[in-house]
Amino acid sequence: MWNAERLLAPLGNRWLHVQQVARQAGRISGAVPGEDRDLLVAAAYLHDVGYAPELAVAGFHPLDGARWVRDQGQDERLARLVAHHSCATYEAEVRGFLDVLLAEFEPEESATYDALVFCDMTTGPTGNRISFNERIDDIYGRYGPDHEVSRALDSSRSCLEACHNRTVARLAERTPLADIWGVTALEVMLYAKLY
Repeated sequence: MWNAERLLAPLGNRWLHVQQVARQAGRISGAVPGEDRDLLVAAAYLHDVGYAPELAVAGFHPLDGARWVRDQGQDERLARLVAHHSCATYEAEVRGFLDVLLAEFEPEESATYDALVFCDMTTGPTGNRISFNERIDDIYGRYGPDHEVSRALDSSRSCLEACHNRTVARLAERTPLADIWGVTALEVMLYAKLY
């Protein structure tokens, strides 16, 4: 989608992760308003595009990716979702990009934003579906306690978890979960609480 494959396929696992985030977005699209379903899937495909070496100008992938999306003439809202995906303001603060990120891209609070966070935070680095807590543990494990990503995660975890939990609740309210995952709403709620 919009060159995401061309830009990310050479990065191997990153492209596997992105593809699964997009599949997850398609599966849970019932958690967002009907007019946002395509936007959610597009944001899922593009959320990590800023990792592409040819786009890395600032060196902060949400900002680099959002700038590229905007420069491609895509919807400003799509660029904002990419810019702020997975509570990126926390990492932006740690890395010294918060002022520029907020100046260029207004944050969004919506079911669509929450769903994008949910999809990213339930997909492992190689495209495997994992629980929220497994994803948190994976991030800490890959980066170590002193890395900027881990330091940002210390602050952003409650934001990430709130987005995840709101999406689980919306799915339980609006979607036939048996059709999505082959489980009942109760099983999803229990899974979300246990993991």
